Amino acid sequence: MKNWKKKAALNINYIPVLNPDIVTAISLMVLFNLLRIRFGMVTMLLSHIVFTTPYVVLSVLPKLRQMSKSIPEAAMDLGATPMYTFRKVIIPEIKPGIISGALLSFTLSLDDFVISFFTTGSGFSNLSITVFSMAKKGINPAINALSTLMFGTVLILLLIINKKTNSKGNIF
Repeated sequence: MKNWKKKAALNINYIPVLNPDIVTAISLMVLFNLLRIRFGMVTMLLSHIVFTTPYVVLSVLPKLRQMSKSIPEAAMDLGATPMYTFRKVIIPEIKPGIISGALLSFTLSLDDFVISFFTTGSGFSNLSITVFSMAKKGINPAINALSTLMFGTVLILLLIINKKTNSKGNIF
């Protein structure tokens, strides 16, 4: 993209990061109402994609800028197709950014109650809404067990990623 188009796209992309969650949640709820989209899993999925995409871009873009432009050009000069170059050269180069963006967006999506609350319909709930509804009824041992499982899972994932990281800082 040209310089001004790239700046405009990045600025629009970062709006969900700069806005408070409540503003993003209400604006998405109003948008879905105006478009007459029935609230449920689709609206929650779309809103979580809108909410987490800027964080993935923040993770992947530095890896793309760090990558030398001559590497994909060399692959294509040697006869690789653009798709093969993308799959075998570019993706492995930016894999750490993709993995960190995926983990970050997954964590944010699990954690975000406000956007989920405003964009879900009846009959569908995610983990944050379920925990909130359980907490309203009083302290339930299931919440403690769920928290322990989530903490253990994240800890194991972090240990695996830390172990797979080699001395150069590359993952896998």
